[in-house]
Amino acid sequence: MIAYEDVTIAYAASASPVVTGVSLRAERGAVTAIVGPNGSGKSTLVRALLGRVPLVSGRITIDGTDVAEIPRRDLARLCAVVTQREDTTFARNVAEYIALGRYPHTGAWGSAAAGDSGAVSAAARRAGVESLLGRVTDELSGGEWQRVRVARALAQGGDALVLDEPTSFLDVGHEMQIFQLASSLAESGTAVLLVSHQLNLVARFATSMILLHHGAVVATGAPDAVMRGELLERVYDWPLVVTRDPAVNAPMLVPLRRST
Repeated sequence: MIAYEDVTIAYAASASPVVTGVSLRAERGAVTAIVGPNGSGKSTLVRALLGRVPLVSGRITIDGTDVAEIPRRDLARLCAVVTQREDTTFARNVAEYIALGRYPHTGAWGSAAAGDSGAVSAAARRAGVESLLGRVTDELSGGEWQRVRVARALAQGGDALVLDEPTSFLDVGHEMQIFQLASSLAESGTAVLLVSHQLNLVARFATSMILLHHGAVVATGAPDAVMRGELLERVYDWPLVVTRDPAVNAPMLVPLRRST
């Protein structure tokens, strides 16, 4: 559903590309994970989808249509995005903030669409933030704020969900909650494109992985194909081994202490 076709991105016309020749597909019914070290271009790919950084070449499509040709409101109906960073200028009630996800569906003059309140309640329940609905956004912890942002994306709806580092600030239990939610959404037919540093959780839940290094794809495929010790050690420039997760038998990265 979401496809990057030979995408190259630079932040200025004269600058060296930060992403070079990246191609990937995030299909409905699958969790597709983009992984890689800091500065490898993961979040840049998300910004390009949102039109916040222009492409030097290539294109990004949703169901075969170039996103550059899709009106912003229509794009928001198709694909919800949780970016890595977001700051609110004014504090607001959490329920009102989640309801902002319904904006692409509002009627004439911004009137509420049928089912908006139900969509907000369902999104809050799925993201595990029902108890926060009466709070104000600037009263939330980092982890609570992150989960409220996911709830807003769920309220937005659409057949695709893009999550850029969705487990930042979250404890172990809430990390698992977000990854299980992503897996559940994929099972219901959503195309989930996930950017994450949590390689072991990605290996548990992702259908496929794309490993970036210096802005280029160096490996792609199922977790077993990408989570290879010699490859990850080279990409992350750190000694490590890849073993098996004893709970689910997924590949599991174990970083080692570097000898001094």
